[in-house]
Amino acid sequence: MGAGELHGRKAEEDTIAELLAGARTGTSSSLVLRGEPGIGKTALLDHAAAAAGDMRLVRGTGVEFEAELPFSGLQLLLRPALGSLAALPGPQREALEAAFGLGPTAGSEPMLVGLAVLSLLAEHATETGLLCLVDDAQWLDRASRDALLFAARRLHAEGVVMIFAARDGEGSFPAPGLPESRLAGLAPEAAATLLDRHSLAPAVRYRLLAEAGGNPLALLELPVALAAEGGSAFSPGALPLTSRLQLAFHGQVSRMSEACQSLLLVAAADETGELTVILRAAAALGAAVEDLSPAERAGLVLRGDVDGTTIRFRHPLIRAAVYQRAPLGQRLAAHRALAAALGSPEHADRRAWHLAAAATGADEEAAAALERTAARARERSGHEAAAAAYERAARLSVEPGARAHREALAAEAALEAGDLERARALGGRAAQRLNGTPAVNARIAHVRALADFWQGSYSAAHRLLLEGAGLIRDTDPGQAAVLLIQAVHTSWYLGKQQLAATLERLIALPLDDADPLAPVGPYLAHLDRNRSDKPPPLGDTLAAVRRRGRTPDQVLMILCGAALALGQDADAYELATSLAAGHRARGGAGRLPTVLFFVAEGEVFTGRHLDALATATEALGLARDTGQQQWVSQFSSVLAYLAAAKGEKAACRRNAEEGLAGATAGTIAPGAPWAHWSLGLLDLGLGRAEAALARFERLTREPMRHHICATRSTPDLVESAVRVGAQERAAEPLARFERWAASVGQPWADALVMRCRGLLTTDDQAEAFYTAALELHDQDGRALEYARTALLYGEWLRRARRKAEARGPLNEALEVFDRLGMRPWAERTRGELTATGAQGPRPAEGVAAGLTPQELQIARLAAQGLSNRDIAAQLFLSHRTVGYHLYKAYPKLGVASRSELKDFADQLGL
Repeated sequence: MGAGELHGRKAEEDTIAELLAGARTGTSSSLVLRGEPGIGKTALLDHAAAAAGDMRLVRGTGVEFEAELPFSGLQLLLRPALGSLAALPGPQREALEAAFGLGPTAGSEPMLVGLAVLSLLAEHATETGLLCLVDDAQWLDRASRDALLFAARRLHAEGVVMIFAARDGEGSFPAPGLPESRLAGLAPEAAATLLDRHSLAPAVRYRLLAEAGGNPLALLELPVALAAEGGSAFSPGALPLTSRLQLAFHGQVSRMSEACQSLLLVAAADETGELTVILRAAAALGAAVEDLSPAERAGLVLRGDVDGTTIRFRHPLIRAAVYQRAPLGQRLAAHRALAAALGSPEHADRRAWHLAAAATGADEEAAAALERTAARARERSGHEAAAAAYERAARLSVEPGARAHREALAAEAALEAGDLERARALGGRAAQRLNGTPAVNARIAHVRALADFWQGSYSAAHRLLLEGAGLIRDTDPGQAAVLLIQAVHTSWYLGKQQLAATLERLIALPLDDADPLAPVGPYLAHLDRNRSDKPPPLGDTLAAVRRRGRTPDQVLMILCGAALALGQDADAYELATSLAAGHRARGGAGRLPTVLFFVAEGEVFTGRHLDALATATEALGLARDTGQQQWVSQFSSVLAYLAAAKGEKAACRRNAEEGLAGATAGTIAPGAPWAHWSLGLLDLGLGRAEAALARFERLTREPMRHHICATRSTPDLVESAVRVGAQERAAEPLARFERWAASVGQPWADALVMRCRGLLTTDDQAEAFYTAALELHDQDGRALEYARTALLYGEWLRRARRKAEARGPLNEALEVFDRLGMRPWAERTRGELTATGAQGPRPAEGVAAGLTPQELQIARLAAQGLSNRDIAAQLFLSHRTVGYHLYKAYPKLGVASRSELKDFADQLGL
């Protein structure tokens, strides 16, 4: 059906018109059309293209045989936009050039390509807008799919519309977070109208309407097939509709000459439609260009370009009918011919896959070619394609050792692609073949463990890491240390005993003193709460590590978490922000959430709630866009804490619920500790001390007892216990906290101990504890902790009838609570001031209070002098979206230009 021949699709046409109208005013949007073959998805894409008017258009189609070639779908789609490539920031341009084979491979982060796609679409849109259409999206290669979905999720103000059409039941096109429309069959009236173009006997017409089920392609093609067969080949209900349509198309193909059928088979086996390649291969099978004419006249194939250099099948089902219904021997011959026709170096990857498709058993030539293809795909961040190539190479391998080696590489590539089930399966298969090879067994154990860990199977992951480390403990203690350091992370979720046992193994490794990881074990050993000696500063440990060589980022991130657990917040924050800057520079959107979690924790612990809100909001969006459920759980819980501090009940509970999701038998959800702390803080702020105490006590039990949140929430537990008159319930947790504070030796931790002692003291000694705590808070500069201690001290002074003295600390506390928007705490402080006979000032709105987290983040970077393009590269947005948010922020700040932002440096937290 052409754009003007749609029947029964008024709702879908209206939706598309709305998307296009939005793009013309600068608003971006996306849509996924889903449905069975022939239901009208392509017709709707044609309609959208016709309705786009003067908007720019890029259009592509996923091809079933392209799925193993990384970025092939993306390259074909974006070919018209490559003229805008020069406008991209250098790292993005280089990543996209490497992905398309236009420049050297740089080993860039996978999501940097997605960011480059976002920037390229924004550039190509110009002022008229851009429509991006992708048909048969279920057949896109994984690298193209991930890049396009990353861009689609981060579109906002570029004037870009992206519409994907995906078939049900074949392949998959998971697109969580994007709007979807599922196409059903046409209504009876529309179906009857479509069938009116054929002259059919009433009985046949009735049967066709019933069999087609409103499928437009069936209503158009089955009558043609019936006419060709004299109307006698119609057996209702014998086959599924898709198979019936394939038979109808194959009937048309089978009436072509043998040479034409050979040429069509080569075209169906090829993945690009390049006429020169197809004709070169077809010549080996006795076909020539003139043999294509009958298929063109019958409408089976169409010229794909204006210059006629490519051909395409009119419908994917025609291609499927040609290929799937050809005899096996003919298919193998077509692939051999294509492999021979693709002899030049630039076609090496396509040639390798055709060699593999032509193989009938073990074939080392094809296996080696595929292994080289996989290595190139990996260099271009096409990890899914690399996994497929390594796996196929393994199946074609002649020698068992080569097969096992390639399966191991396939498992690693699948893990890098985020295909955890496949990584686990490949790793398990490889492990069975590698008897007597400890080094590779340990490598495979690491892959399987990470797959288990990222799926929440902490116990299984921990066991595999210990086993892998044990295999190479004596032969390669440096690599064993990598596994055991990862095992420290898994044991963190299992409990105190597992953590202590893992640390003991790590410390006992026979590491050479020159190994970069040699200083890491002694530092991590202080996570064992049975130790009383003070840990060395993180900075000293990092300096010792770096003197010895390069350390994997994963180890540095574990050191970040350890430093926070050891109270070294400033050092941990410095390391985390440094790692985050590196990931931003490299376009590491997928790795950034892990580091930003430590950044956000540091900001929460130091009372910088506005910063933490911006960090956690950005990271949660990235975690969702990159499918990292563990960090979705964690950041949701951090946002729950920030909502609890403000007394926002609904937001706190909603985010905490998401943070608690995903728990499995015997393990907690990743965000559970923060979620419980958040809900307890909410109850404490709202005066529900008994409920708060129950929440905090839950954190004192396994498996959360040793977690950072369990430690840091102890002062809240003590306050809750005092408020319900159950001081005895605070005794053991406070004793643990005191031992921890003594071991970490931080002024802010000592201040919290003094605050807790003041709360639990019933005589005049409480004042000495409170004043000592305030002096220590002053040293550390944590305004929020100072305010909470000042509030408690003010309350104590007021109860001691020293009302005039109470007003000073209460006013100091109120200023901080108002500034942070902590309404429950501010109102409690105002109540205390009223009881002293004073009236607390009402809160004054700060200039940044009305900004969204993203507006605040962008305004800060703009005030530092960064351009819109620089900001976009850092935040994984388009420069148009950055400009849009600045435009929204200016009136909220009362400024008219970028230069005036510098006047608000203090208010923006710079």
